[in-house]
Amino acid sequence: MSVSESLHMRHWPEPRAMITLIKPITWFPPMWAYLCGVVSSGVSPLSQWGLVILGIILAGPIVCGMSQAANDWCDRHVDAINEPNRPIPSGSVPGRWGLWIALAMSVLSLIVGWQLGPWGFGATVVGVLAAWAYSTEPLRLKKSGWWGPGLVGLCYEGLPWFTGAAVLSAGAPSWPVIIVALLYAMGAHGIMTLNDFKALEGDRQTGIASLPVRLGAERAAKLACIIMAVPQAIVIVLLLLWDRPWHALAVAAVLLAQFWAMRVLLTDPKGRAPWYNATGVTLYISGMMITAFAIRSTGIWP
Repeated sequence: MSVSESLHMRHWPEPRAMITLIKPITWFPPMWAYLCGVVSSGVSPLSQWGLVILGIILAGPIVCGMSQAANDWCDRHVDAINEPNRPIPSGSVPGRWGLWIALAMSVLSLIVGWQLGPWGFGATVVGVLAAWAYSTEPLRLKKSGWWGPGLVGLCYEGLPWFTGAAVLSAGAPSWPVIIVALLYAMGAHGIMTLNDFKALEGDRQTGIASLPVRLGAERAAKLACIIMAVPQAIVIVLLLLWDRPWHALAVAAVLLAQFWAMRVLLTDPKGRAPWYNATGVTLYISGMMITAFAIRSTGIWP
């Protein structure tokens, strides 16, 4: 039976395909960033463990899962070129089921976000709007190699970090928290650029001007490495200024290890990008948690 015949015959999505659609492997970064926000708030997680667990679930399975479903629905024509076995182009999630799942999860996101108070709900609204702005016309910020990765980096690292700190402290986070959350979100632009290598051919054919398409694999990888490294270097300087020398040394060690991984990446940017996403990104997020512990106590900001 052909793929097209299977698509026409199927009316209900396969349960496994629905899980694949929301990509559990992508949930970890925003969940980790939310935990970084919790730690950096200086409030004991045990005192509000319900908000911690609810926020982790919201950041990962719900909001991030929703964004993946929305992106797959809007990218179904691109995926038919790059990855035809994905749930929507393969027909295992048939018809408009991908759209309905994304819309239902958007509503669920807002319902759960409401339980986190005004700061948590406001951040959830921003995250939901950003997910649709990234994927859908007429904005479809994914088409830009600058705006697309920047928006995803902000929503994967900066926004969850801010939300975790705001929810636990029941108010606006301190300036050190906001500054480091923004810096790590900026660095995540480079991570998202490397993620674009897997869709290089489909992006080129469908007019998505990712940095690998615009600059070529080698130049895009070099730029991504710079974008990842500079914010971390700024974090190290700030930790020294805030009298956190041991934390600064630990983040510097993590950055040096990333420099080694970057050298390996640049020997074969397209082929090594998945390896770097497992190795270099693990080091990157380790530095995030070190920084969160560094700024959790009071007295950094006058």
